[in-house]
Amino acid sequence: MLQTRGETIISPGSRQGLIPLVIPLSENLSGSVTALLRWPTAPPGMEMPVVDVRKHGVWLLAKNVDQYMHRILVEEDANNFNESDGELFHAASDVGEKLYRRGDFAESQTANLDGYLLKEVGLFPDVLERKVARHFDQGDHVSAMVTGEFYTKKDLFPGFGRPFVFYAEILKKFVEIFSEHFHVFQVLHFFFSQPNLFNYFLFRVGRTSEAKDAARVALKSPWWTLGCAYQEVAGIAQWEDEQIEYIKEKVSEEGRQEDLKKGKAAAQIALDEAAFLLDLASIKGTWDNVLERIAECYREAGFDEIARFILYKD
Repeated sequence: MLQTRGETIISPGSRQGLIPLVIPLSENLSGSVTALLRWPTAPPGMEMPVVDVRKHGVWLLAKNVDQYMHRILVEEDANNFNESDGELFHAASDVGEKLYRRGDFAESQTANLDGYLLKEVGLFPDVLERKVARHFDQGDHVSAMVTGEFYTKKDLFPGFGRPFVFYAEILKKFVEIFSEHFHVFQVLHFFFSQPNLFNYFLFRVGRTSEAKDAARVALKSPWWTLGCAYQEVAGIAQWEDEQIEYIKEKVSEEGRQEDLKKGKAAAQIALDEAAFLLDLASIKGTWDNVLERIAECYREAGFDEIARFILYKD
């Protein structure tokens, strides 16, 4: 299907410069790589999500391969219903037929493609973010905030920090929008509406604080799941380099010895170090510089298969 869409199929071992947790599938004309994500400590039976590989990490495209195929077929049908020769549907073969029947989108009379995807296919980060943006464009700030908060529910996109990054961004945006509308009121009624002005400042401080908290929650997730550069989120969190310095200290020999003295298991220390090294590498996308040490950490923790996977390449 990916090849039919015009993408170039690439070897699973073509991982030079990519985050070492992905299995590359294809590359499009813009150079973007679609891949499967292999969580290092995933529970047995967990399906691998489909991701777009970026400099600072990954962007979730779908929770599994079937969901991604389903979405591709719906989008093809919705956008090229009259012009399409059905080649993509032929490429999907029997699996595609079980997921989606051509023409279902038109028959559903759903107002827009995003609405159909959310209702019939599944939840996708980019679709939810567009929904929030539409609410803002329509002036429906309450619906925008409700959708943004829904996006952060822990069972929707477990392991990914992106929902909290986006929520932090819209909380910040909401404060800015409210400030613009409040400015005239503030000037005209400064001396006559002190209680309202006070409430405005309480609102502004409250929402700014919420944005900061949401950003800090995001940074508790792997930094390569933020969907953007670490610095952007750290700015909203009002952190400078203290988190980076903290992690650098944790992966030092002194940090490891300190954890051992506290009674932490050696295997857990090794797993933590691997995660910290991935976080640090995500800042500048310097994945290849830490491959050997990350693999060594997984071996120390007893994850030999993951260690071999980390180092595998053409």
